[in-house]
Amino acid sequence: MNSTRGAAARMRWLWAVLLIPLLSARAPAADSALPYPPQLQRDVNFWVRVYTRIDTNSGYLHDQYDLGVVYDTLHFAPDSSRRARQRLVNSERDHYAAELRRIAAATGPLSAEDQRIEALWGAKATPERLLEAADDIRFQLGQANRFRDGLIRSGAWQQAIARALHEEGLPPQLAALPLVESSYNPRAYSKVGAAGLWQFMPSTGRRFMRIDRAVDDRMDPFRATEAAAQLLAYNYRILGTWPLALTAYNHGVAGVRRAVEIMGTTNIVTIVREYHTRTFGFASRNFYVSFLAALEIDRDPQKYFGTIVRMKEEHYTEVRMPEYADIGPLEHTLAVDPETLRDLNPALRPAVWRGRLAVPRGYELRLPADGPVLTSAMLARRLGPQVLLARAAEPRRERAESPRLVAAVMRPAGAGSAAPAVASAAPAYYSRVAFAASSAASASSQAASAALQASAPALQASMPASTPPAESASEGDSLPETASGFGLTSQGQLDGGSAPDSLLMSWHGGSAGAAESEDDSGSGDAESAQPVSAAQADELSPGVGPAGGTSQNADPTDYSVARNGTIVVASAETLGHYAEWLGVSAWDLRRMNHMSFRRPVRVGQRIRLDFRRVPQEEFEARRRDYHQALEASYFAAHRIDGTEQYVAQRGDSLWTLTQHFSQVPLWLLREYNPDTDFADLLPGTQVVVPRIEDVSAAGD
Repeated sequence: MNSTRGAAARMRWLWAVLLIPLLSARAPAADSALPYPPQLQRDVNFWVRVYTRIDTNSGYLHDQYDLGVVYDTLHFAPDSSRRARQRLVNSERDHYAAELRRIAAATGPLSAEDQRIEALWGAKATPERLLEAADDIRFQLGQANRFRDGLIRSGAWQQAIARALHEEGLPPQLAALPLVESSYNPRAYSKVGAAGLWQFMPSTGRRFMRIDRAVDDRMDPFRATEAAAQLLAYNYRILGTWPLALTAYNHGVAGVRRAVEIMGTTNIVTIVREYHTRTFGFASRNFYVSFLAALEIDRDPQKYFGTIVRMKEEHYTEVRMPEYADIGPLEHTLAVDPETLRDLNPALRPAVWRGRLAVPRGYELRLPADGPVLTSAMLARRLGPQVLLARAAEPRRERAESPRLVAAVMRPAGAGSAAPAVASAAPAYYSRVAFAASSAASASSQAASAALQASAPALQASMPASTPPAESASEGDSLPETASGFGLTSQGQLDGGSAPDSLLMSWHGGSAGAAESEDDSGSGDAESAQPVSAAQADELSPGVGPAGGTSQNADPTDYSVARNGTIVVASAETLGHYAEWLGVSAWDLRRMNHMSFRRPVRVGQRIRLDFRRVPQEEFEARRRDYHQALEASYFAAHRIDGTEQYVAQRGDSLWTLTQHFSQVPLWLLREYNPDTDFADLLPGTQVVVPRIEDVSAAGD
C-alpha cells in the first residue's frame, strides 16, 4: 500500500468527528438492506440465548434443523476435561434419541418427561418426524462469557471498521460480524486455518493482504478490516443481497450461487430451510441468523449484560520501512519497548521477533502515537547503514531444516495418503512448476521471480505425454486467456512466485492446524503462533458462531459435476486438463461430445465427461486444486486493492481487455464479472476490474 497510511493514521481523530454522525444518518437505509425475516425469528432467538444466557461451561442439546427445539441444558464442571465433557454430551444425546424413538413408537400414555419432549415439537410431533429427530440432535456450547469479552474488545477497532465499511459503501451494521467470527479476538485461529479478527482463510486473505513468511496481515485488525470490507463488497456485488453475501463469507460465493440456482430463488428463508447438500451444513445455514443475533445484542448490550465499557480506540503512527532491518537493532535505535512494538505490529510473524527474518522493506511499521512522527526518509537517516539491509538475508535456522517440504511436494501420485491432495491431483507439468515455486519461496521475491521465469520454457515441454499436442495449452479461448490462466503473461513469463496453498500447508506440517516450521512457531508462542492441535485452536479462537469449517472462497465458479455427468468449461481449462484428471485420452472426450479435431473448448460451454476411471468427487477435487494452485501462484505476487468500473467501447473484445488490463488475468476478470459474456461484449457493458498491486513493487 502507499505511504499515505501513516498520514491517515495521524488524522484518525478527524474521522471520528466527521464520520460517525454520517454513518448514523445512513443507518435506516442500511437496516433495509439487512432483512430480518419473521420466519427466522426462532433461529435468531436461539443464537441470542447461546450468546447471552449460558457460558462455555454449559451448552444446549437441540435439534439441528428446528432451533426452537431445545431438549436440555448441560452443565460442566469448570475444571472438567474435554474428554469428560464429550462423554456427558454423548450420553445425554443417546438418552434423548432413545426417548424420541420410544415416543414415536408409543401406543399408550406417556410419562411426564415424554410429554415434555413431545410438546417441544407441537403439531409437528408425528411419529415420522420424531424418528427423524432422533438422528438430528446436536450440542451447542454456550458463548456468553466470550461474547461479552468481544463487546468490550470491539471498542478498540470500532472507528477503523466504520471507516473501512464507509469507504466501500457498505452497511455500518456489518461491524457486528467479528462478534460472530472471532468475538473480536485479533489472535483467534480456527481449526481449519482461518485467522484473525475477521477469520480469513489463507487463500482468500492473500487476495487482499500480505501473507508470507515475515508478515501475516490477517493478524493485524486494521489491515484485515480493510480486506474484509473488500471481500464483503465483492460478495454483495456478485450475489446482490446481504443475507446471501454474508452467507458466502462462510460458505463461499460459488456455493451460494449454486444454492440460488438450484432453489431458483435468492430468498434466504427458502435457502436456509429447504436447501440441503453435503457442504451446506449447520454452519452455513446458521451464519446469517447468528449474525442477526449478534447485531441485536450489539445494539443494546446493556439489556443482556448490564453496563459494558468498551475499550478505547488504539492510536499509533505509521512509517514505511525504507529497507530491511533486524528487529533488535530497530527496537534499540527507535527506543521503543519491545512489547509495545510487538503489540502495535501483530502482523509480523514470530520468525521476525526471534531475529530469524528481517522486518521487510515496504512494511508499514507502527510506532507509539506519543512518539515522533517519522517519514520513510527520516527513518532511513536515523537507522543508518549499520541497521538497514539492502536485501533480505536467508532465514537463520535455529534447528536442522525440516525435510517435510521436499517429501510433500516430490511424492509421486498414489505414493501414500500422506501426500497433499494437489500432489496427486495436479497434472505433471503443473506439479513441476509448483515445485520450482516452492523451492524459490525461501529467497527474496526477486530471486523467486527469476527462478520461476527460468522454469517457464519447461511448461509446455513437460505437458503430459498422454495429451496430444493439439490438446495442450493452445486448446482454449485464446493465447491471452490461456496464458493468464496459467499465471503467465502474454509474453510467456510466470507472474507468480510461491507454492500453492495446499503445498504450503504440507510444508507447514501437513494440516491447517499444524505449527509452521518456517516460523519456528512450534516453540510454544501460543499467542502469535498457529495452533498445533484442534483443541488449542478452539481455545485460541472464541468460535462464537456456528461450529464448523469455512470455505470463504471468493471464486464464484461452480467446479462441481452436474447430475447428468457434464460440466461447464471454466477459465484456463482445456480438454487436455480434463483428460489428465480423468485418466482418459482427449480424443475419447472429443468423441463423447461430437467435437471435431482441433476445435477448442470455450468458456461457458457444457461438455460431457467420462468417469469410468476416476470418480466424480475425485475429478472435482483435482479441478479445484488446479484452480486454487493457479490463484495461489498469482496472489503470491499480486494483491487486490479495490476495483474500478470500465464501460465497454465499440470494438472491445476479450483480446482488447487483456491488453488494456495487462496485470489482470482473465480468470480474475471473470470472477469479478461471472455473468458477463466476454465472447459477445456489447458497447456500454459495465465491467468491474480489480485494481492490482504488485507485491514486489510494494516492497516485498
